[in-house]
This record gives sequence, C-alpha cells and structure tokens, in this order.
Amino acid sequence: MTEPVYFFVCRTAMRIAISILCVTVYSVFTISLLNAEEPTKADIEFFETKIRPVLVKHCYKCHSSKSKEPKGGLLLDTRNGIRRGGDTGHGVVPGELDESQIISAMRYESLEMPPNEQLPASVIADFEKWVKRGAPDPREGRSLIQRKIDFDKARTYWAYQPIRKPSPPVLRDASWPRTKIDEFILARLEANQLQPATDAEPIQLVRRIYVDLIGLPPTPEQVDAFLADCGTSGTAGGTEIPQEAIERLIDGLLASPQFGERWGRHWLDVARYGESTGMERNYTYPHAWRYRDYVIASINADKPFDRFIVEQLAGDLLPAQTEDERYKNLVATGFLAIGPKSLNERNREQFAMDIVDDQIDVTSRAFLGLTVSCARCHDHKFDAIPQAEYYALAGIFRSTNTFYGTAGGGGNRQAGQLIGLRGMSASPVGVGGENAKAGQVIKQLTGQIKKLDAQLKRLKKKDTPANKTRAAKIEKQLIQLRKRLAASKKKAKPEASADKEPAVLVMGVQDGAKPSDTKLRVRGEPNDRGDTIPRGFLTVATKGTAANPPGDSSGRLQLAEWIVHPDNPLTARVAINRFWQNLFGRGLVVSLNNFGNNGELPSHPQLLDYLAADFVEEGWSSKRLIKQVMMSRVYQLSCQSDADLTELDPQNRLLSRQNQRRMEAEVIRDAMLIASGQLDLKPAEGSVVSQVGDGNVGRGLSADRFAVSSTKRSVYLPIVRAAVPEILRIFDFPEPSIIAAQRDVTTVPTQALYMLNSPFVLGQSKALAERVIENAGPSHRDRIVRAFRLTLSRPPSDDELARAEQYVTDGNDDQVWTELCHVLIASAEFRYIH
Repeated sequence: MTEPVYFFVCRTAMRIAISILCVTVYSVFTISLLNAEEPTKADIEFFETKIRPVLVKHCYKCHSSKSKEPKGGLLLDTRNGIRRGGDTGHGVVPGELDESQIISAMRYESLEMPPNEQLPASVIADFEKWVKRGAPDPREGRSLIQRKIDFDKARTYWAYQPIRKPSPPVLRDASWPRTKIDEFILARLEANQLQPATDAEPIQLVRRIYVDLIGLPPTPEQVDAFLADCGTSGTAGGTEIPQEAIERLIDGLLASPQFGERWGRHWLDVARYGESTGMERNYTYPHAWRYRDYVIASINADKPFDRFIVEQLAGDLLPAQTEDERYKNLVATGFLAIGPKSLNERNREQFAMDIVDDQIDVTSRAFLGLTVSCARCHDHKFDAIPQAEYYALAGIFRSTNTFYGTAGGGGNRQAGQLIGLRGMSASPVGVGGENAKAGQVIKQLTGQIKKLDAQLKRLKKKDTPANKTRAAKIEKQLIQLRKRLAASKKKAKPEASADKEPAVLVMGVQDGAKPSDTKLRVRGEPNDRGDTIPRGFLTVATKGTAANPPGDSSGRLQLAEWIVHPDNPLTARVAINRFWQNLFGRGLVVSLNNFGNNGELPSHPQLLDYLAADFVEEGWSSKRLIKQVMMSRVYQLSCQSDADLTELDPQNRLLSRQNQRRMEAEVIRDAMLIASGQLDLKPAEGSVVSQVGDGNVGRGLSADRFAVSSTKRSVYLPIVRAAVPEILRIFDFPEPSIIAAQRDVTTVPTQALYMLNSPFVLGQSKALAERVIENAGPSHRDRIVRAFRLTLSRPPSDDELARAEQYVTDGNDDQVWTELCHVLIASAEFRYIH
C-alpha cells in the first residue's frame, strides 16, 4: 500500500517544513555535482557539443599547442592548460564563475575574447553552465583527434552490428514469464540470483495504465469498471489479474483520441517543438501548431513509424493522392523548420549553416541516436564519423529551402518565408500570405505617390519658373510610379472569393532550385572552405556501399529511405528504446540520444534486438509495440520490493520491479483539471500563438500575451521559447530548443511553493471541493472517500479516513473541504505513478 496522507492544521508549519526539505535536497545535489571528479558521459557530451567546438573555432588559433607563440601564456586545448591559465590567472576554476578568466573575457568585463566580436549570449551561457557544473573536461595533454578512421573496426561496436532476432533464453523457472519479453528479463535476473517483485495490485495497475497510455488518471467509475472486469475489489490478494481484462483496457485506451495527445507530446520533446525562434530575437511561429496536430493525428492513426520518419524528412517529395494527404505530408516537414533560429546573425552564410547544423543534429539524434553534429568542426572524437561525412549530409540540407516564416525588421536580420498551399500546389509566400510581398510594394508605392501628389499641389499654387521645372519632374516620376503600381496590382494574386479559399500557410521545407554538393568548412567556419564533398550518408551505419543521392534533388528522400531501411542497424533500436523509456522511466540504453561509443551499453541487448527485429517484421506499428510491452509481466510488476533486492539492484537496471515515476508537468496539470471536473477534452483549434500572431517576444510583444487561462489539455498550451507556462517550467519541462530524450526530475523549493500558493492549484482545489460537496452528499465519510478517489484513484485507508474526518469536523465549514482537497492535490502520491 502507499504511504498514508496526513493533514496538518498549521499550514504555515507545513510550508516551512517542505521548503527546508527541498532546499536541503537541492543543496546536497548541487554540492555532490560540483565535487564529482570524473566527468559523466552526459558531462562529456555537453563538453563535446557545447564547449569544444567553440574553443576550436574561436580560441585554438592563438591559444593551443599549435600556436607559434600562445598569447598570454594561455593554452586552451587541454584540461590542464585551461585550468592552469596564463598571465592573468586561471582560465577556469571549476564551480567558480568569478574566478574563471575565460568567463570574464567572454563577457568583455576585463579582456575581450574573442577580440573581433563578442560571442552570442547563448554561447556564453553554455560556458557559464559548464563552469557551474564543475567544468568537466575529458581532454588530456595530447590531442584526441582521430587521424584515420577504421570503419571495419568501428562496425564491431554493438550498435552497428546487424539486427538479428535472437531466440528466447532457456530459463530455470519457465512458469513465471507471460511473454517473450519476460523470458529475456527473467534470464538476466536468474543469472544474477535475483527474484522479481510481486505483481502490482489492480488498483495501482489501472492508474499506471491510464496515465501511461492517455496521460490522465482514471475516474472512480473507470476504476470500478476495471475492477469489476477483474472480479476483484482492488487488491491482488495473491491472485493473478485476468490478462483478458488488462488487454481489453489497453485496447480501449489505445483507440482513445487522448492516446495521441499523450504519446504525441513524447515525440514533441524529441522534435524540439517550439512556437518561436528563441535566442536573441525571439520571433513567434504562428503556424507551428500544425506540426503538433500532425504528430497527434499520426500517432492516433498508428501510422507506421518508418513512414512517420520519411514524412518528417521528405514529405514534400512524396506523391499524394488527395489534397489532405498533400497537406499532411508538407506539414510533417515542419520537423526540420521548427528549431531555434539566430535571427540576429549578420552573416547570411553562417545563418544558413546553423540551420543545416540544427537539421543534421535533430535528424541524427532523433532517428539514429548519433551525435553527428560533433563532426561540424573536426572528425568526431569518439565515433567513426569524419568531418567530410558531416558535410556530405550538410549538402543534402544545404540543397533544401527552409520555410520558418518570420517577418523582417525589428532586429530580425534573417526574415523567412512560409509555404502557401492551395489544393495540390505549394509555393513560397511571405509571412502575411500569398500577397504579402506584393502588398508591401503596393503600400510603399501608394505612399510615394500620395507624397508626390501633395508636393505637386503645393508647387502649382505658386506659378514660378522654378516651380514649373520642379513640377514637370514630379509629374514624370508620378507617371513611372503609377505604372509600377498598376503592374504590382496586376501581379498580386486575387483575393480569395466564395469559390476560392486562401492558401494555407505552412512551416516546412522544399528542395532548392539547384541542388548541389557543398564544400567542407574548415574548423566549421562558413567562409573558410575546403574540398567539395559529394552528398551521401554515414559509412559506419551503411551495409555495403550506399548510392549517392541523384543530382537533381536534395537527397532528403534518399536519406530518409536509408534511415528506415531494414539493414540500418540503428533506427529500429533507437525507436524501441524510446518507447521502452516512456513505459519504464528508463531506456534499455540509458543514453537515449547517443548510441555511439560515448553512450551507455544496453542493459538487455538481446531483448532490444528481439523487439527491434519484431517491430520491423510487424510493420513498424507503435500501438502494437506498446501493447506488447504493457502485456508483459515485467511491466505489470509492483514498484515495491524487499530491501535485499533494492540493495542488489539499486538502480533497477535488471528490471526486477517496476520503476516509481513522477508524472510529467502536463500530466500533473491535467490530473488537477480532471479531478476538479474542469478539464475540456475537446482538442484546441490552432494555438494561442496563432491568435497572437507574428511578433518579437519581449521586444514589442509581451510574454504575458501567451499566459491565457485554459482548461484544454496541456499539450495545447503555447510553447514559446523563453516563455514556457509556469507550471510546465517548474516541473522540469524540457528546454524547447534541445532534443530532449528524457526529462529531468528535480526536487526544488519552487515546486513546493507552487503547489501551496499557485492560484491555479488553489482554484482547482476549490472546484474539487465544490464537486465533492455537490456529488457525494452530506456524509463526511462519503465526501472524503470521493475526494481520495478523484485525486489518488483509491479509497483512503482506515487511518487516513479517521484523520480526515477529525480534520473536517474540527473545521466545520466549506473552507475546510477546500483545504482537504488542497492537501490531496499537493501530496507526493498525487504526482507519482506507482
């Protein structure tokens, strides 16, 4: 059973206690992080993606062992060098920003480095974060650059081995497993002399299944229906739960429209979904919501995962039989367009290559589990990915036009267009629609004509030779301007009429007019070019020799087909691992975005390959896979285990039990709304951002415009970069600019304070209390039971019931019911899946 919920009369004491506890946990975590001596793999990945490339690009020329005479006696190409520093002090002091000279120099507080131009604020912030986390640095005294890559040797690594479907292992206890998955799990447990935990109780399992599949806890009526189907009152009592009842429940929830909203949000984390550009000039993406809705619809339709991948990379290049199919294919390519953009970048080529880098990064991490972007400036430090192959991929995306749609001006140096879709025809249009550019020209010409007309009238009032000469010139100008105005009006497309709908504006990509290979950029510098690199794919993940893309197209379709080819050793494994993580809170490979040499090894490699091979054989069906995992006994295990088992497998890597997981921010919010009876399950139309329109957030467009009250599901809340809704931000919603494989789970004071003081939480507590009073009748006992079941999906224990009755009796007014409901919503049990 779960721990009892207690009630405190002194609310102030409760707040202080929680705050002190949270501060203590946070402090211990911070200190332990800074004291870590060996960098973790996550630390190394952060260094390799955020720190080393900047040092190579901006610092090594003057501050490395290859410099003729290192300036200031400072070497930045080794860990010892950067920490020792130079003439002015230590380059980096782990954990100490004020004592780290490199931070001071980047901020232009003392020295100004790099001297030619200050680094962007986002880069400086990355270095500050790096120093705060202890400046983890894997570099030794010598360079780690690979001079020659042995692809045959590299392919011996497990992730590049062909996927083969292994036979289930032989077991000592053949009676325990229910599925093939269980056989692989039990084999590892038996090899380590461990016994699995007991099965979860029905009342715990039903809540787990509901939250995992649709992101909503079950109502009391739904719990009762499941228990009736199981023929039980809620506790297992040593009797197995009928698998037919579980299967019926899973099938029903998989068919629910809420399934796509739940699992669509999982994918949006990976796709770095956001509704603005972020960075220095944070312009809105009013049409990003179309991609969000595409993802939800695709998952509800159980679109084969290989097709799902191809559409996102090359939907614009796929044939379509209907206008609706054409629309969906084009919207899918928003995957490549919704990333962050540095609109303040002056260098057009730098901006273009930054977009390419974002597209390579999201494609390689999301689908292949490889950090290919680490090869932008040099050969990959850990994996067999030469810099030349980074630019083989870059040629594909450099031959692609990206339509992200932000208006120019106001500090936006890199305005972008959108795709206008009418019927089966798609063409680039301005942010305002098909006539946006023509409309701007017409407006400008009309203004000039109006001004000259006024001047002409003034000149004609005084009939002097000078005025006549000047008036004649203006009349000639007006003749030319009126001709240009007429031509512009003729060029502009007619406005929509009753029988002609306006073009639908879409974020996405299309092939460029002249696809071509691109040149290698030396040290990643956009204007320092080396040899031309033919477009192509990654050798290490290719069986045999892959054909280069045709010269008349970008190569995105061929790249997508290479990624989903059954011979690709990575794609199916990476996909299986993501599904598994969403059901267990931890992947079979912990480093979900990194299957390379610097990633973690799989805990159950045979199981991973069995599921990957089966996934491909059975048509890449996501719903079938999810059901397959949820029907396993290991998924249905209890989170509770004896002390010996916890001690022998503290991180549960062997899956001897189910993992207790905190619900994501969206689920916490939606659970409050459904408990209070306020949740509106109807999908949102568009987005708050589409209603607000184009603008620069924080510079003319207040972030408060997005803070609207809504009772829709949280997946429909506006995800504006740097302005994420408060409840999402507080409960570890991922930064929308990163490819988030797994969310952090922190315990910080702001979470406790939010649950205690937030107007939203207080409002839901009051609405829940009113619902309980209205529906449960006058009996205190009935009201308490109803409140528990609406929030925790279970009735109270005898002890909890007695304490709660005493609490509400002492209060003896309606406010005490609001306080009781608030305690239940603010409890840890409310936020966790058991």
